[in-house]
Amino acid sequence: MKRLMMIASISLAFIGLVACSNDEETAEERLQTYVNNWEKENFSDMYQMIANQEAYETEAFVDRYEKIYNDVEVTDLSVDFQVPETEEDEPPSTFPLEVSMNTIAGQVQFEQDISLTQTENEEGETNWYVQWDPGFIFPALANGGDVGIETTSPTRGEIYDRNENGLAVNAKIYSVGVQPSLFENEEEEKQKIADMLDIAVESIDEALAADWVGENTFVPLKDIPTTDEAFIEELFAIPSVVKQDKTGRSYPYGKATAHLVGYIGQITAEELEEKEDASYTQNDMIGKRGLEQLFEAQLKGERGVKIVAEDESESEAQVIAEKPAQDGENITVTIDAKLQQTVYNSFGEDAGTASVLNPKTGETLALVSSPAFDPNELTYGISQSKWKELQNDEQSPLTNRFAATFSPGSSIKPITSAIGLSNGTIKPDESIEINGLTWSKDGWGNYAVRRVSPSSGPVDLTDALVRSDNIYFAQKAVEMGSKALVSGLQNFGFGEDFPYTYPIETSTISSSGTIDEEILLADSGYGQGQMQVSSLHLATAYTTFLNQGNIMQPTLKLDEKDSVVWKESLLSSEHADLMKGILRQIVTDANGTANQADIDAVNLSGKTGTAELKASQDETGGQENGWFVAYPDDESMLISMMVEHVEDRGGSHYTVEKVADIFNQLY
Repeated sequence: MKRLMMIASISLAFIGLVACSNDEETAEERLQTYVNNWEKENFSDMYQMIANQEAYETEAFVDRYEKIYNDVEVTDLSVDFQVPETEEDEPPSTFPLEVSMNTIAGQVQFEQDISLTQTENEEGETNWYVQWDPGFIFPALANGGDVGIETTSPTRGEIYDRNENGLAVNAKIYSVGVQPSLFENEEEEKQKIADMLDIAVESIDEALAADWVGENTFVPLKDIPTTDEAFIEELFAIPSVVKQDKTGRSYPYGKATAHLVGYIGQITAEELEEKEDASYTQNDMIGKRGLEQLFEAQLKGERGVKIVAEDESESEAQVIAEKPAQDGENITVTIDAKLQQTVYNSFGEDAGTASVLNPKTGETLALVSSPAFDPNELTYGISQSKWKELQNDEQSPLTNRFAATFSPGSSIKPITSAIGLSNGTIKPDESIEINGLTWSKDGWGNYAVRRVSPSSGPVDLTDALVRSDNIYFAQKAVEMGSKALVSGLQNFGFGEDFPYTYPIETSTISSSGTIDEEILLADSGYGQGQMQVSSLHLATAYTTFLNQGNIMQPTLKLDEKDSVVWKESLLSSEHADLMKGILRQIVTDANGTANQADIDAVNLSGKTGTAELKASQDETGGQENGWFVAYPDDESMLISMMVEHVEDRGGSHYTVEKVADIFNQLY
């Protein structure tokens, strides 16, 4: 009995020893736990698993890992190890390690051997612990040192016109400052400098008071472009003013292309917060308007980043990872900068807009908004008082008019004609009797449609367009009905997003998109009522007459496919030719509303329009905008121009004179 009890005791003891042995982690299992913590960036747990804690305090391990990984923006961290082959009675304690991660400078990969040692802790428990050194962060840090991050700014892409003229370029600019030793009359010179640079005298004093400023120090005050030679000559005539050359953004065509090209400026806190990809810093410049903003992603480029290990014992830093800077893309647009400038200059002091197309290809040759601002000023800093002056200017120089919509007035009549010809409401050889200068229907109350001149007989389509007869088009609109007119205008793109690279406001038939009142229907037929259209959309609509009834889709980037039909078969070829003939008569006929465009330089065709802006249909007087849409006989371009406040200046005739002058200059 005693023998049996002894055997049982020995057996239980053996089983207990085996169980203890099986519970004990192997080096491989322990390393797997360590690696799992590493991939999860659980650095505190990792620290508890290293053998040499006495050599590396918590700050030297946990805080260092966290700071470096945060600084270089580690993502997709992967740590793998291999189990080497060993003798059966000698389990491995050193393992080949492979580490990979993504950083702000690209992917980092390295291999290290990692060793574990079996150690008994204070509680008498034995386990495996990692023999750690800083090289496990990055091999270049094995002997200590710090991680540094170096950045390289990319060169911003430039914007060119179709003829490779720069619209927004990186050019030499001047960093303007003062040298204290050169002052001859300090207070007087500081005041003049402040006035010319549009800065406060106090800011000059503050710059001069800096600790690093000496008698012969260059003290920078403001960057300026080199384009205004007269201004620069006057500025540098001040004895204390000196400059340093640097590279900056320049807008050679100034105000003429301001709304189209836009400008760049210092990124704001709000803009920085919106950029979730962390590709911007608080010192970056960013597109603020126009093409600079529209193509920001292509123009900005990508900053170069280099991660280095900096060690005082080394003569030069070791590169851990490097991502070269990628310069921004250049953008080339279909715009003709010289034509753009000619059209802009034609406005003089007037407010308005103009769009110029190649009606055969759809290429945009000019997009003008007048008045405008100087993009060079806004890029390099404008005073608060001058900014308020721009904002409060009655002419609204900050408003982009070519992207906005306006009442087209009689310039829409060719479109109404095309709709009527297409649906059969208007027949070319059919005339209607119209008596007097006004027309009204029962139920309209005191409201009546007015025309500028009486007819000498029955009115047909040609006579109605040549004399711009409001009554004819009002009657035809009522005859065809709301459904047909609305449908026709929708066929011309009203009420839908305009298919264009640059955001253009949608042209509308009315505030509701429908016409549910007869007076509104009549007014809409001749371009009044609530109808709104952009100058570019109006120009695009007129391409119908030059392309056998098809509307060409407008393009802006030179690498866009041109000669694409946007709207097809809106008019028969026969009716398109008819309309071309009438548009020519509007210019050549003695009674034509555009006979001032009958110039010797080139044969022009086109249609005028005077849009009356009034709060209600009963209102009289008020602002008038004058339109003229025209093209030469070679059909190489089509211009749609609108000038605001032409009342008391001849209405649309004022605009006709401007367009005629443009063609005189071009031809």
